[in-house]
Amino acid sequence: MTAVSPKATGIHHVSITVNDYERSRAFYTRLFELLGGQVVMDVVGAPHKHEGCRMMLLAAGQFMLGVWEAAPEHRGRAFDRYSVGLHHFAIALDSRAAIDEVHRRLVEAGVEILDAPAEYPYAPGYYAVFFTDPDGIKLELVHM
Repeated sequence: MTAVSPKATGIHHVSITVNDYERSRAFYTRLFELLGGQVVMDVVGAPHKHEGCRMMLLAAGQFMLGVWEAAPEHRGRAFDRYSVGLHHFAIALDSRAAIDEVHRRLVEAGVEILDAPAEYPYAPGYYAVFFTDPDGIKLELVHM
């Protein structure tokens, strides 16, 4: 029997929890449309453990995002990326021009831009834009 050497191939999905599901549903549906993606699941109840709570799954390329409605007792809490938990997540795009175009559309839509498209010193050729979702969760689009 041959030994298997497991190798990760990438992040399959990230899931976030949001305060206002309808507001976030509209935001992420539009964002994923801009990225060439779509909603692949939008349900009430299971797999959410809270009856009546909603969740959706979006896909663009090889990346998927789960958006979960906060349980009623947790709604209204502010997101703090410097607290324990998620700081931000980045979605890779295929070109700098794509980042510039999505940035333009985000600005038109009134999305809060944290840092405009530019080359950042994280790695050679690291070109990115940073912005927030309706709950203040930091998002990044990057091309290298």
